Amino acid sequence: MSDAQPAPEADPDALVGALRDAADAAADADAAVETYGVDRLRALRTALADLNRLFDQYEGDATGTGDFQSYLDFQDDLVALVDGFDDDLPERDTFESLLELFKKRRLSADDFATARRRLQDARDLVGRLDDRADAHDDYRAARSRVADAADAAADTVAELERLRRLGNADLDAPVETLRQPIDAYDDAVRSAFESFRRDAPAREVIAFVRTTEAYPLVGFEPAPEGLADFVADRAAGTEPIPQLLEYAGYSPSKLDHYVAAPRTLKRAVGGNRTYLERLDADPLLVGWPPAPAAALQYRLDELVSVVARFAGDDVLEPLHAVRRRVRGDDYDRLRDAAVATHELTADEKQRIAAGVADDLQRARAREQRLRDALDEY
Repeated sequence: MSDAQPAPEADPDALVGALRDAADAAADADAAVETYGVDRLRALRTALADLNRLFDQYEGDATGTGDFQSYLDFQDDLVALVDGFDDDLPERDTFESLLELFKKRRLSADDFATARRRLQDARDLVGRLDDRADAHDDYRAARSRVADAADAAADTVAELERLRRLGNADLDAPVETLRQPIDAYDDAVRSAFESFRRDAPAREVIAFVRTTEAYPLVGFEPAPEGLADFVADRAAGTEPIPQLLEYAGYSPSKLDHYVAAPRTLKRAVGGNRTYLERLDADPLLVGWPPAPAAALQYRLDELVSVVARFAGDDVLEPLHAVRRRVRGDDYDRLRDAAVATHELTADEKQRIAAGVADDLQRARAREQRLRDALDEY
């Protein structure tokens, strides 16, 4: 179990201040864009891009003593481009001024440089779109940092509350009255599953595992598709898992005497040897100390349905006894005592002895400060 001593944390005031500044910057960037409107600024960006392409296309040939036809084409294309701009395009007058700038018998590189300088205000306006995107990226990053810090504070609160609760645990509580039925069930289901895995056809065992996929609180690792299909469709699937694993270790020539399609068996079974060897009763156990009542009650309901598929009353009766015990009024008291005895580390015991009330109050205040900031900004 983790120690409740929190890792060094960023100052919540600094995090909140950064979020507030980022929110203000995003609002300012929005306002700067809305002065002209997103659509108009996007149209301006397109106009600048079109004009830059025109400059790049003609600047070399239309200047100096270059190609006269290129000069004429540039003049025509420039007029057509500017005339096509909407009347409410920002900086439209600047674009129109370029028609006069380039209306001369001979163009020079300086003319194009002058044109680009005149367009600086237009580029600055278009830059407001990028500034807004950057401001919103910064805002989202600041919110994420505050949210992460709030979640970390919540984890600290939960851990400190756990320590406070365990510090109040009744260490003289008769935990054996809870442990005995749990151990009895765990031992019984472990033995029953070992027998099931050892003796039942692999087809039945894998079908059982696939059935448990409908019970997420039980938690068997899903059977690989290739293995499940093999034991379901092939005659070798009637053999128990240990026999199939033994077959998978045979050479193809030796295996040919025992099963059809030996290479298919080696691929389906041998390729999933680790899965089959690790298949055990662990997902069916309650364990010690047990889980909190709210979670365990739901899991026990699923276990009753699952275990009944391969085990008899010798397993189900102790399982029902555990269910009754978990629903008892003293379950939480006994569980807290069990956890306090079994899980508390030396550092945690020292923390409890020193008292966690002040740390808990600070952690709660920190979380609330951060949550309030997320609501406000």
